[in-house]
Amino acid sequence: MTPLRPYLRPLVALLVTSAFFLPLYLVLANVFKHGPDITASPASPPVPPTLDNLTEALTRPDRLFWNGLINSVVVTLLSIVILTVVSAMLGHYVARTRSRFGRIALLVLLAGLMIPPQVILVPVTEVLDAARLMGTIGGLVLFNVGYYVPFGVFVFSGFVRTIPVELEEAAAMDGSSRFGTFWRIVFPLLRPATASVLIFLGVWIWNDFLNPLIILGPAGGTTVTVGVYRSIGQFHRDFGGMFGLMFLATLPIVVFYLVLQKHFVKGLTGGAVKG
Repeated sequence: MTPLRPYLRPLVALLVTSAFFLPLYLVLANVFKHGPDITASPASPPVPPTLDNLTEALTRPDRLFWNGLINSVVVTLLSIVILTVVSAMLGHYVARTRSRFGRIALLVLLAGLMIPPQVILVPVTEVLDAARLMGTIGGLVLFNVGYYVPFGVFVFSGFVRTIPVELEEAAAMDGSSRFGTFWRIVFPLLRPATASVLIFLGVWIWNDFLNPLIILGPAGGTTVTVGVYRSIGQFHRDFGGMFGLMFLATLPIVVFYLVLQKHFVKGLTGGAVKG
């Protein structure tokens, strides 16, 4: 064993951690610095710190942050709630059925995971425009549900296979319907998988930039991510206000993750135990 080998893994871990921490440090440092200090020395610590950037972002006359926050919360909540319900029911069906149709449906859904949303954005906008849903929150929610449901089915179907089917058979013998059995027996046991789906899809939808920019458009409003983009003009760049918006836009989803993170790993690894 070479003398450097025991230190190789900690060194690699330190380098990887530093690479991930650097963008976070730049945001946190520049949030509390004045605009001229950001352009002059973006990597320096905020000495002395200031809250002017946050105050400016919260008190903009155009209410860019507040309007974007409301739209992001509405779009994210509606999308993840609908996705969780649809994905859980469809994942349960795929995991329990033995028909050829169920296996084909699973393959089709898994194939959807390999298609980037940018590839289908043009035909999606044409469909939404024909349905008069372009520029509406409903159209954006419908797009999110259609695109992300394969991931939810993948997670839920793997976790359902770890639940003994005898529980459902016993409920059926007691006279419970399949619908009632799913919601009273199966779905409460899917809590870790539900937390994983909510975290993943919540983060993806909240951080989405291109789809809200195209589908909502200028007339349909903005989200927090699009708001950061629109805070930068062609002839005016307020980096202090931009970093303030970035920091405020990140807080809600970080809190959301911290609330559900204890179920996160268990939900991801649950489907690897059986089936």
